[in-house]
Amino acid sequence: MRCVIISAGSVAPCLKEQIRADDVIIACDAGYKNAEKLGVKPQIILGDFDSAPVPQRSDVLILPRVKDDTDTHYAAKLAVEKGFQSVLMLGALGGARLEHTLANLSTGLWLCKQGIQVCIMDEHSRIQFLQSGQTLYLPHEPQEYYSVFPAEGRAEGVCQTGAKYCLQNAILTAEYPLGVSNETEQGGATITAGNGALMVICTRKDNQTNATF
Repeated sequence: MRCVIISAGSVAPCLKEQIRADDVIIACDAGYKNAEKLGVKPQIILGDFDSAPVPQRSDVLILPRVKDDTDTHYAAKLAVEKGFQSVLMLGALGGARLEHTLANLSTGLWLCKQGIQVCIMDEHSRIQFLQSGQTLYLPHEPQEYYSVFPAEGRAEGVCQTGAKYCLQNAILTAEYPLGVSNETEQGGATITAGNGALMVICTRKDNQTNATF
């Protein structure tokens, strides 16, 4: 089974299509309100509830407000403890607080480093992560751009084939966006992380919901 973590950021109604009947859903803080909007019932609700009232359920896990983990990161740790191998994060991008988006990207990278297949999605974009030596295949999507960034500041030996702009043993650094705005060719593209983690962002050209994870 897959774990879906729903955070308190904006969640478009169309994202309900991404949730499967057998998903286990963890709602973080005001993320339970997002779950209600999507018409799904979380199996677990947790948080310090600094952005929403505590829901009227007896099984809510209330976290201390003074803590190292964000509510979303605590949920990610819980997903790992419960043995999930796949995590979809919704409500983790956008909104009024950019630092929350950056924190959630850090959580996505942390999940990847635990060996979890992770995707962070909103109505416009889909974000996936690769560790050193891993390869990601992207099917041909004419209506989609994709970009590759080093997730830890620097990645070496990055290769891309089957793309409009290919790379061979390239070095990607945080200060130069070499991997931005690429496109797949017929047959799809393959991205390989040599030494260093990568963040792969796929974005629809028409701003419609991305492919299912």
